Amino acid sequence: MVRYAAKYGKDRVVKVITAGAIPPLMLQTPDNPEGTPIEAFDEIRANVLADRSQFWRDLAESFYGANRKGSNVSQGAKDDFWRQGMMANLSAVYDCVKAFSETDQTEDLRALDVPIFIAQGDDDQIVPIAAAAEKAIKLVRDGTLKVYPGAPHGIYGDYQHELDNDILKFIAD
Repeated sequence: MVRYAAKYGKDRVVKVITAGAIPPLMLQTPDNPEGTPIEAFDEIRANVLADRSQFWRDLAESFYGANRKGSNVSQGAKDDFWRQGMMANLSAVYDCVKAFSETDQTEDLRALDVPIFIAQGDDDQIVPIAAAAEKAIKLVRDGTLKVYPGAPHGIYGDYQHELDNDILKFIAD
C-alpha cells in the first residue's frame, strides 16, 4: 500500500491507512538493527515447505496473541486464518516472505505527500513495533501514529472495534 501510494498516488490518493504494516523494512541490516534476522525468514520458508498446514495453525497463535495470558481469540478466528493460509498458492506464499521482509520502503514513506494513519499494537509478535511503526512515523511528512496497548498483529475483538472507529474518524477529518 505504501509503495503503491508513493509511486502511483499523486493526485489519486488522498489518505493512507496502515495497520501492523511492515514499512520501512522488516529485515535486520546494519542500518536497521531493530529488524528481524534473515534466519527467521529462512525458517518461515522452510516451515511453509515442510508442513504449511501446521505452519498456519502455529502462526495463528502469535498472529492473534492467542499465546498470551487472558487472550479470548476464538477457535473460529484461528481456523479461518488457517483456511485463508491454505487457500494461498504455495509458491506465492514462499515468494511473499522475501517481498515482505526484504523490501525497503523507506523512500516510499518519505515520498508520501498525503496524511497517513499508522496503527499498530504494542504486543505485535509478527511485526515488531520498534522496527515498523515507530520508525515509519519519523519518515512521513503528515502522519498519525496510534499504538493500541496489548494488541497483537491480528486485528480482532476490542482492538478491531477501536481501530475501526479510529479509521472512520481519520477518513472523516
